[in-house]
Amino acid sequence: MNRLILCLCLLLSLSFASQSFANNPVPARLHLVGDSTMSVKINPAYPERGWGELLPAFMLSQLTIINHAANGRSTRRFINEGRWQLLLSELSAGDYVLIQFGHNDQKIADPTRYAAPDSDYQAFLRQFVADIRAKNAIPLLASSICRRNFNSDALLVRDLTAYAYAAAQVAAELDVSFFDLQQLSCDFIANAGPAGSQPYFIQIPADLYSKFPTGTTDNTHLTLQGAAKIAQFFVRELKRQQHPLAGYVYRELL
Repeated sequence: MNRLILCLCLLLSLSFASQSFANNPVPARLHLVGDSTMSVKINPAYPERGWGELLPAFMLSQLTIINHAANGRSTRRFINEGRWQLLLSELSAGDYVLIQFGHNDQKIADPTRYAAPDSDYQAFLRQFVADIRAKNAIPLLASSICRRNFNSDALLVRDLTAYAYAAAQVAAELDVSFFDLQQLSCDFIANAGPAGSQPYFIQIPADLYSKFPTGTTDNTHLTLQGAAKIAQFFVRELKRQQHPLAGYVYRELL
């Protein structure tokens, strides 16, 4: 009888320990690498937000999120400016690094940023993955988010699919977790339509912001709602893929 009680106590203690770990996972770090659609914005009065800014609101505090994303950057420019080397100098074994580029790699008129999807862009992504793994850290790749670009027939033009496909190819080739935020966000925008998708992107009136005295509509950058929606897509993909980082998800709705 005593042996049976001892076994039951041991099983209960293991169960409680397992539940405690699930509710309080070990501390971890996630580095975000990308462009303005992901970055932290320095002017809180302007309505633009990067989805990386909103991601911590979905995650447990045991996951430290370090946002290296910067406005106007492409894979090429991120390396050439020394930003990538700076990240590597801060990287520790076991850290996660999520990489998302494409919007600025597409700018063929700017040789300091342009990276063709089927050549340099993939080469830079492979370099990122190799460098991360050399530090015993864990890479993740994501496709760039969708632009709100409707044609005259109110059909969404998916103008970043070549970069999304290129990132998916590298992820499959190198066995890296892939998050197709391009597909998820484009499907969402297409379903919402021109009017329904507007609140997720910047639209400001005239005579309010000095940078845009006549107002502007920006179909690339995200409002608070848009940034939260993309962060939610990522969080739900973590759970769907049963990725280790899913253990740090605090909630799916803000």
